[in-house]
Amino acid sequence: MSAPTHDHTPPTGLDALNYPQLTEKGPTTDEYTTHTADGFILASEEEHQIQPSATPTLVGCGPSDQEKGIKDYKIVTFEENDPEDPKNMSLSVKWFKTMLVSFDCFIVALGSSLVVMDFEDAARDLHTNLDVMHLTIAVFVFGFGIGPLILAPLSELYGRAPILKLSMFLYFVFTFPSAFAQNAATMVVGRALAGLGASAPVTVVAGVITDLWHTPDRGLPMAIFSGTLFAGPVVGPVVAGYLVSVGWRWPYYLLLIITGVSFLLNLFFLKETYAPVILKKRAHKLIKETGDETFCTEQERNKRPITEILFESLVRPVQLMLTEPIIVLFTMYLCLIYGLLYYLFFAIPIVFQNIHHFSVGSTGLSFIPVLLGMGVVYATVIPLQGKYYARRTVECVEKGIPTPPEARLPSMMFGSIILPAGFFIFAFTSYEHVHWIGAAFGCGFLGFSIIAIYIGANTYLVDSYPKYASSCMASKTLFTRLVGGAFPMFVDRFYNSAAGPRWASAIMGFISIMMMPIPFLFYKYGPAIRARSKRSSE
Repeated sequence: MSAPTHDHTPPTGLDALNYPQLTEKGPTTDEYTTHTADGFILASEEEHQIQPSATPTLVGCGPSDQEKGIKDYKIVTFEENDPEDPKNMSLSVKWFKTMLVSFDCFIVALGSSLVVMDFEDAARDLHTNLDVMHLTIAVFVFGFGIGPLILAPLSELYGRAPILKLSMFLYFVFTFPSAFAQNAATMVVGRALAGLGASAPVTVVAGVITDLWHTPDRGLPMAIFSGTLFAGPVVGPVVAGYLVSVGWRWPYYLLLIITGVSFLLNLFFLKETYAPVILKKRAHKLIKETGDETFCTEQERNKRPITEILFESLVRPVQLMLTEPIIVLFTMYLCLIYGLLYYLFFAIPIVFQNIHHFSVGSTGLSFIPVLLGMGVVYATVIPLQGKYYARRTVECVEKGIPTPPEARLPSMMFGSIILPAGFFIFAFTSYEHVHWIGAAFGCGFLGFSIIAIYIGANTYLVDSYPKYASSCMASKTLFTRLVGGAFPMFVDRFYNSAAGPRWASAIMGFISIMMMPIPFLFYKYGPAIRARSKRSSE
């Protein structure tokens, strides 16, 4: 049997997101990056011995398991130049799949804000108040944080494609109650279920991208995916500003149409990209064709108890938040950033509509500067950050040491300076006698800061906890969504309180100044802090 070849692409923390339940407890995942001429390797080969997990549960692949030792098993791999290996797909197919799943993320994020521009008419028709309508945003966003705790592990058991298809179907179905609601209870419950159903792309799409792309080529696809999560909420009010002129239900109708189209696109064009599931199907096919029941996969041989999987999915994210100072501080900052996104849904209409007397449609267009600010980050900061990281990597390779996670922080450091500036510009240009362009510039600064801080913090966390990357991301996602979802419940009252719109924004600016030192402190003292963390040093 010919010697197996491996993908020697340098690993990063993002690779742990690809096989989170398989890597966090120790099983080898060579199978998923190994290519052999025969399409399998013998378990007895010393070079590819399966390492037992922390709680080993070696499961055989057929009735002869007790009679034959592990050396007899043929662990299925991809063949050399295997067309079924997602990383061997053509560039056009990779980009099609990347854009398809990124579109899923975009419309999920879009659904959180497409409905915010006419709460008054909706509240009147549903015989309720604005607080209840604000709750429809909160419960939808809460679903983003809670849903992935269940759906992400399911994607590892059944594959990315079926979970994404199920998620988009549930999103489509549960948008119906909101679109045709005749009372507030139906509206709130429908939005909550839609948020839960739509939550899979928020985490699963990152896995699809790591399935498709080698690490050096993954930067742009990951940036596009990350961008959709923030662009969607900003585009929502731009579209809805004019759509509500024909009725407050029309944003829901549009969302219903878009989610239906997305579900159909996924149903017909999204094929499985998750290597363990692809190889498991191949192993079962080989057993059926040859009658040889020794064909199996690493995943089947090292099947982990469901209790461990549930622990990592449900308990460990909270555990990390309670015990890891790095995760606590960075998640606090990201909570502010994610909350800022939903803060703008209420602050911009108050400033541009109430103070500058914009129409509803023009107020929606006032979100464009936020989008432009985000775009500037992609055009300038991200390329510069990439060059800086590459230079640091070369220096570290020459010294024979790994590139420190702190090399990811310059973009966050820059964004942390711009953030309070954006708040203060937005605050103190919110006068009727001051031209509206001042507030628009403030919005642009805020949009810039959102992306610059988010990308820097996200990559730092992943690189700092490579072994626990999946749980780390789940922890961050859960708490940022819970806090972000809470913002709509108080921002409107905050702005209309005695503080007024100017001091309300200024207070946010002062809070952001308090957060500003975080990336600078970690840039200098991060290695020492990580050395004291048991999980970060693993």
